[in-house]
Amino acid sequence: MSQAGGPAARHRLDMKPVRYAVRDLKLAAAGRHQIKLAEQQMPGLMALREEYGAAQPLKGARITGSLHMTVQTAVLIETLVALGAQVRWASCNIFSTQDEAAAAVAVGPEGTPDRVQGQPVFAWKGESLADYWWCTVQALTWGEGGPDLLVDDGGDATLALHVGRDLELEGETAASFVSLAGSAEGQVIQEALRQVEAARPGWFGRAVAGVRGVSEETTTGVHRLYQLADAASLAFPAINVNDSVTKSKFDNKYGI
Repeated sequence: MSQAGGPAARHRLDMKPVRYAVRDLKLAAAGRHQIKLAEQQMPGLMALREEYGAAQPLKGARITGSLHMTVQTAVLIETLVALGAQVRWASCNIFSTQDEAAAAVAVGPEGTPDRVQGQPVFAWKGESLADYWWCTVQALTWGEGGPDLLVDDGGDATLALHVGRDLELEGETAASFVSLAGSAEGQVIQEALRQVEAARPGWFGRAVAGVRGVSEETTTGVHRLYQLADAASLAFPAINVNDSVTKSKFDNKYGI
């Protein structure tokens, strides 16, 4: 495991931002070759870089992503950076990560495994549930505050912020926190949130207050957002990308 701060830092949710955690930084060269191929297949994002790169419309924005860490996602990450954003990224799935893609993003286009210059990314194929939620919290951790924007796929980053906020406000009797106890993963989430709340009291409230909005990419996440909205508990604006015509066609008609 290639990790800034050493493997012992994993699962210790003391709210000290870690630089990266990937399978092996030496995979970066293979990942960079694949990213270059993916760039040829994603002309929309490349056009955004060309048209808006000089204007830096995302300058200063802090974007947390929870999205499959593939070479295509790498093109998205590096497009956001080219438009001025800072990013911290985790995978939304313990199995889908391309380790070479994660390594390439961490190393960066101009970096080397010995001179890491890329973006903070926390993902490797085959994470445990504890690994996964450690990575999610790392992607959300921007020092004293949290992200300005979320790019979510499955709603886990959004869930962590909302349930963490409820834990701070109501303690462990909060309905959203109690509801997690019924599954093994839910219990892992509870423990992760407890650690964050103990290490930095009030952090979730500050982080939630700073979020300008979330884009959600899948049916499960959108369902959770509607539940929060119906309960008047949705803390920030949300964009339902899942039901957009373009996304629906790509997923369901073209299969890409």
